[in-house]
Amino acid sequence: MLNRTLRLGFLALAASGALLNAQPGGQQGLTVHKLKDNVYWLEGGGGNTGVIIGNNGVVIVDAKTTAANGQQIIAEVAKITPKPITHVILTHSDADHAGGLVGMPKGLTIVAQEGCAKEMEASAKAGGRGAASPDYLPNKVIAKSPDNETFDGVKFRLLHWAPAHTSGDLVIYLPTEKIVFTGDIIAANRPDPIIHPEKNGNSGGWVTTAKGIAALDSDQFVPGHGDLQTKADIQKRVTDTVAKRDKILGLIKQGKTLDEARQATGDTPPPQAKGGGRGGPAFASLTDIVYQESAGKK
Repeated sequence: MLNRTLRLGFLALAASGALLNAQPGGQQGLTVHKLKDNVYWLEGGGGNTGVIIGNNGVVIVDAKTTAANGQQIIAEVAKITPKPITHVILTHSDADHAGGLVGMPKGLTIVAQEGCAKEMEASAKAGGRGAASPDYLPNKVIAKSPDNETFDGVKFRLLHWAPAHTSGDLVIYLPTEKIVFTGDIIAANRPDPIIHPEKNGNSGGWVTTAKGIAALDSDQFVPGHGDLQTKADIQKRVTDTVAKRDKILGLIKQGKTLDEARQATGDTPPPQAKGGGRGGPAFASLTDIVYQESAGKK
């Protein structure tokens, strides 16, 4: 019964199309942050966006939420360099990171991990609000990790350790510049990991992935949401999450109910348990996620 109730709740969350709530889409301005002479990140309008300037073109990491946001990215890039956008690398399939593709020119090289590509293809077939566009699906699919690429003279390491936030997370590491784009594996505006069970995300996979990120030779980590992070920030997030997840697993082993575990961890029920999604967090808590995973193993 617990397993069925949790699954229904998570499906309701997925159907609602809830986005990470720090950066709504729309016509708000974007804030430009410079990291290196050839590397910037854009804040606002959805998930954080990377801008990497190559020899003759520009590589974008994540495209924000709406067509208008995609056009904003183009406008901001034009202020930095006259070089055209040639590639977009997606960290995952969520609409606040991929929806802005429809505001960009067709014919771009769209890079994604194979799980992300499958999720976007399924979304395009399903149609409806927030569905991926058939004209902007990934056309360079990453099936192995690490994948070492050179796009327009810039070296990239494209990394996938395990299903974590989603089944198709991709971490982008620039080994020369020593900069990492984490996608929503790290959402700096939230205390705990954000995991999509409906996209086969997994808390254990999150721990594996976050440890992999922390081990990279960098002290500049651009999260999916929130401010720039240091290695110490990432390491603390890993330590805190491992401790909390271990505590939840211990409560499960003790036979504690989900409500008892929520009380012990201070987590709150998912939105649908508070009146149809009003007044609750935008995503299920780590306690709910780990309990669902445990129920699924029985």
